[in-house]
Amino acid sequence: MNYPIGKKGKPWQAEEKQQWFAAQTVKRSYRQEVVNKIEQLAQQHQDSLTLEQYGALSISPEKYPLYIFKSKNWQANLPTFLVTGGVHGYETSGVKGALLFVEKHLAAYQNEFNFVVAPCISPWGFETINRWNPLAIDPNRSFYPDSPSEEAANLMKYMKQNNLTPLVHIDLHETTDTDNSEFRPALAARDAIEQKSWNIPDGFYGVGDSQNPQPEFQKAIIESVSKVTHIAKADENGELIGAPMSQFGVINYDKKKLFLCGGFTDAKYVSTTEVYPDSTNASDEICNLAQVAAIIGAINYVQQAK
Repeated sequence: MNYPIGKKGKPWQAEEKQQWFAAQTVKRSYRQEVVNKIEQLAQQHQDSLTLEQYGALSISPEKYPLYIFKSKNWQANLPTFLVTGGVHGYETSGVKGALLFVEKHLAAYQNEFNFVVAPCISPWGFETINRWNPLAIDPNRSFYPDSPSEEAANLMKYMKQNNLTPLVHIDLHETTDTDNSEFRPALAARDAIEQKSWNIPDGFYGVGDSQNPQPEFQKAIIESVSKVTHIAKADENGELIGAPMSQFGVINYDKKKLFLCGGFTDAKYVSTTEVYPDSTNASDEICNLAQVAAIIGAINYVQQAK
């Protein structure tokens, strides 16, 4: 994998990271596509939801405020349900799916759960359509104490300061063709570690936690999503993106060990969604609906399990 920045076999230093940053351009508007929608939803749901700003990115605090929705009528006897989107800013349906859930569905379950929804954790990544943040750091490998990723640090700080301990955490992601064409080559160049291309799964799949797999919970999510879009099939090695399938449409990662967003809480029920927006059998609308279906599948399962 060749990459235009850096020298083969040598990890990036500050100079190469600055070169990478200088090459990034704004491709869409966080204000127009996300913040305006967040403010609209806050107005529409002011009786049931509180909108809080929990930080801002230092690269441009006015341009990149960080917002979170929280149940207004918080009830101590109800379990907390956390939804996160846009940890990787380029994964559009994670952001749009979280907002769609707030707009169309959250109210139906507000007497069953306390909700916390962070729809766009990486707004600079959203605007520049990037996996990394401005420092060439992957926020979704940075959920640990004293994190160098502001995106991860701000969310962890908010959850800790508010003593939020979710029972359920759904982290909304995508796997795209650019994972192989751009992001893995960039990772190989940055770290001077060989990265193999893998087959991008055509369809939705979920990622459970190998230390807490909850297979029936994962199955319920897959069944819910399958009503909206197709589920990814294993490759010739019985794997998805290089990991063995634990069941149809599901792989497991050690989320805490990898410092993933899905591992930073001690939630009993955790799943990371992976939508495939480049499929010829999908559309932007289908991808957003698949994210919502994953959340609803999780809700229905946990309601029955309580």
